[in-house]
Amino acid sequence: MKKVVTIKVNGQEWTEAQDKAFLKLNKNAKIDGFRPGKAPRKVFEKKYGVGDILSEAMEEIINKKYMEEIIGKKIIPLLQPKLDIVKIDENELEVNITCIVDPEVKLGEYKNLGVKKEKAKVTKEEIEHQIHHILEHYAEVVAKEEGSLEQGDIAIIDFEGFKDGVAFDGGKGENYSLEIGSHSFIPGFEEGLIGMKKNDTKELKLTFPKDYMAEELKGQEVTFKVKVNEIKQRVVPELTKEFFEDLDMDGVTNKQELENMVKEEIMTQKEADIENKYVDDLLEAASKNMKIEIDEELIDDEAEHMYHHFLERMSMQGIDEELYLKYANITREDVLKNMRKDAESRIKYRYLLEEIAKTEKINVTDKQAEAEAKDMALKYNMETDDIIKEFGGLEVMKQDLKLRRAIDILKDNN
Repeated sequence: MKKVVTIKVNGQEWTEAQDKAFLKLNKNAKIDGFRPGKAPRKVFEKKYGVGDILSEAMEEIINKKYMEEIIGKKIIPLLQPKLDIVKIDENELEVNITCIVDPEVKLGEYKNLGVKKEKAKVTKEEIEHQIHHILEHYAEVVAKEEGSLEQGDIAIIDFEGFKDGVAFDGGKGENYSLEIGSHSFIPGFEEGLIGMKKNDTKELKLTFPKDYMAEELKGQEVTFKVKVNEIKQRVVPELTKEFFEDLDMDGVTNKQELENMVKEEIMTQKEADIENKYVDDLLEAASKNMKIEIDEELIDDEAEHMYHHFLERMSMQGIDEELYLKYANITREDVLKNMRKDAESRIKYRYLLEEIAKTEKINVTDKQAEAEAKDMALKYNMETDDIIKEFGGLEVMKQDLKLRRAIDILKDNN
């Protein structure tokens, strides 16, 4: 929601502001024949004009009026206010200050929403799939002395790529370890190696994808000369007594106990995912009953924050913005555009929960927030003060706890 504050100044107040501005600017003015601060105003204006005086006077007036009109009237801008100059001359100043403030919220029905919550189920196939992953983790890579390359094998290869008979940059490797089926190379490369044996050579005629990152290779036909130096395979361990002894996992000594542990882990994750989806569905349903108009600039700002946090997560993986955008073949503007829908939902949900908290008279005291911080500190083996610091301070923690209690209201009354 936008709130426009108009500031009009004329007469003596505007004249005095200009006089004060002139004295300030004149102190640093360099005018031949005059020491700094001693040049007459007409001489100053002849050299510099009146524009600097008006700008300086306007800045002084706005700083003063901002305190009176914005802070004094308890207008809380959510973003940097926008200044529009309507009129400015030696006789009058008129400006509009546009502030984005909290929108009006009309809370609709938020109880008895009829939102269904799924029940978590774990299938035998899911358990077997997870156990397969565990076994893959402990698989031993050994040389494959006989037979040919198959899906899942690891080929140690020499290769070189040619375009129009000329080797191209980045297309050569020696004793390169390539897992068949990893899709590390362009389409057709790994598939073309299947069936080859140790010391075999082969030429692969392939075409680079049209969206390939290297401009000079996009959609180009090339030839790769490949030699297989060695073939390795993963040997997956069997669920023997020796395997469980090596596994050394507390409470797991046989296949049944492993299946029980895996089932419990899958169930815990599924229940958490279902709970998150249930809360999202409740928020979505309740927000549809709410009336609110969110300013586009607020949505853009939220999307910018989301993008910033996304880049922080990428940086933890060693990927910076430029690298991400290049490999994803996308622009910063595209990412922000894609984030706008989620940004709008986040804002809606935040105002929804704040209004529910207000309606339900939910209040969180310092003592309650500190107790919550203490419980979390024990859970995560951290200091209480560090937990509060991670949240951004006690007030932020109180706000978070208040919104979580509002979510509990939604769940308890559905």
